[in-house]
Amino acid sequence: MAAEGEYESILCVKPDVNVYRIPPRATNRGYRAADWKLDAPDWSGRMRITAKGKVAFIKLEDKVSGELFAQAPVQEYPGITVETVSDSSRYFVLRIQDDSGRSAFIGVGFGDRGDAFDFNVALQDHFKWVKQENEISKNAQLGDSGPKLDLGFKEGQTITLNIGQGKKRDKPRPQGSGGFGLLPPPPGGKIAPPPLSGSSNHNTVPQTGGSATGCLLELDSSNSNTVVQSNPSSDLWGDFSTPASSLPPPARPQNTTNWIQF
Repeated sequence: MAAEGEYESILCVKPDVNVYRIPPRATNRGYRAADWKLDAPDWSGRMRITAKGKVAFIKLEDKVSGELFAQAPVQEYPGITVETVSDSSRYFVLRIQDDSGRSAFIGVGFGDRGDAFDFNVALQDHFKWVKQENEISKNAQLGDSGPKLDLGFKEGQTITLNIGQGKKRDKPRPQGSGGFGLLPPPPGGKIAPPPLSGSSNHNTVPQTGGSATGCLLELDSSNSNTVVQSNPSSDLWGDFSTPASSLPPPARPQNTTNWIQF
C-alpha cells in the first residue's frame, strides 16, 4: 500500500463509465463481455485514476456528489487487478477492495474506444515510471555496498606539477662593434668605405692657383667625386716634400702675369 505522508496525483479522469455485475468465470479462457448485460449496467458514474507513491488507485465516483462507489488499488500492471476481456477492447474486469480487505470482481466498460485507450495508457505510464525508480534505487544500493576508491592524500604524500617549463632554443644573432646587429653584405656586392671624420656633405675642390691651373671634375657611374688636375707638374708645394737636388728645375709658366712676384 501507499506510504503515509505521500501526496496523491491524478493520472486520468473519465466522466462516463458503466459498471456490470459479472458471473463467475466457468472456464480458463478468460472473460467475455458478451456474457454481461451490456444494455442494463448496474451502475454508471465517472472514473478517476490517482497515484500515491508507487500504487495506483482506480476510483469509481458519483458524477454529481463525487461520493466513492468502489476503488481498486493496483500494485502492478498488467496484473490480476485489471484484466482485459477476450471479445472487446472497451471492457475490463476490475478487482475492487474495501477498507476491511474484502475484494470482488466487477466489469467496467467505456462507450468510446478513445476513453478505453486513455485508461490503458495512464496505467502503463505510471508503472513504467515505477520500474525506472526501482532500477535507480537498486543501482544506488549496489554503488553504496561496493568498494570505494580512496583518492585522498596519505600522510607525507606530495605531487609535483610541471606547467609551462618547456625549453626554448634561441637562434644566434650576428653582432658587430658596440653590440648592434649588422646585416651581412649581399652576395657579389661591394662595401662602401666609411666616411672620413670631419668631412661634410659638400664637395670642395681646392684651387692651386689662378685660371691657368684650373681643375676638372668628372662624374663616373658610381657617383663618386674625382678631382682631375690639368697639370700635375705645376704643384706649388713640391719643394717641401722632395729635395731640390733630386728634382728637375720647374718649368717657367708661359703667362707670368698671373703669378705674384716675391
